[in-house]
Amino acid sequence: MAPRCSKTVFASLNVLTFLLGAAVLAAGVYVGAPHRGGGATDCERFLRTPALVLGAAIVVASMAGLAGACCRATLLLWLYLCVMGVLILAALCLAAFALAVTSAGAGRAVSGRGFREYRLGDYSTWLRRRVEDGRNWGRIRSCLADAGVCRSLASNRTLDEFVNANLSPVQSGCCKPPTECNFTYLNETYWIKPPGLNNSSNPDCDSWSNDQAELCYGCQSCKAGVLGNLKNSWKKIAIINAVFIALLVVVYSLGCCVLRNNRRHKYTMVGK
Repeated sequence: MAPRCSKTVFASLNVLTFLLGAAVLAAGVYVGAPHRGGGATDCERFLRTPALVLGAAIVVASMAGLAGACCRATLLLWLYLCVMGVLILAALCLAAFALAVTSAGAGRAVSGRGFREYRLGDYSTWLRRRVEDGRNWGRIRSCLADAGVCRSLASNRTLDEFVNANLSPVQSGCCKPPTECNFTYLNETYWIKPPGLNNSSNPDCDSWSNDQAELCYGCQSCKAGVLGNLKNSWKKIAIINAVFIALLVVVYSLGCCVLRNNRRHKYTMVGK
């Protein structure tokens, strides 16, 4: 009874992962499709490749597990277990690496402001290099524009309401000029530069634009804000990653049981 139960649970889990992989694969195909008349954006193309690779890998691994369990194909089960072992190791390495590179960096409190401001130099060298790369930043910037992170700020608040607002790291870094620039507030995404030369040494003061498609997307503070959001998001991702690792370990253990049962069945058949 126990061998049949473990085989059934193993097969059921692989059916679920197969459906999950198929959904991820379909999402990747949909994201890259020329829908809505304008084709895929840079952000969509950036997200498409990981979705296709991840979806295809899950589908192939699930099919190998199902075939190995249902058809008693020992070779496929060995292949499946090797892939699952690599995935478990990769997930553990990812968790350790992400913890290391996101440990540094935090928003700086600004006097009289409800939000924090972010400096690129506060973050790890590895993360800084990723966002300072022109190609990477072009894709990230496209995603920020598609998400409308700054459009969501437009609510015609007064200056007092705005400075006491709890802005996200991305909104603080990308949607307004740094406080030290001493710009005059008109609304959330429209600021007037002071006349004459700016005494601030912050290059973001010159990078700011009232063009709603530009704003501070080219600023160092925007890149720092993205890394600030990444650090905050990692706390949630770490929980998901832990659940994912636990699920992989359970499926791997069941796969080992099914493989052992297959070998017992083979020896039993030979004995007869």
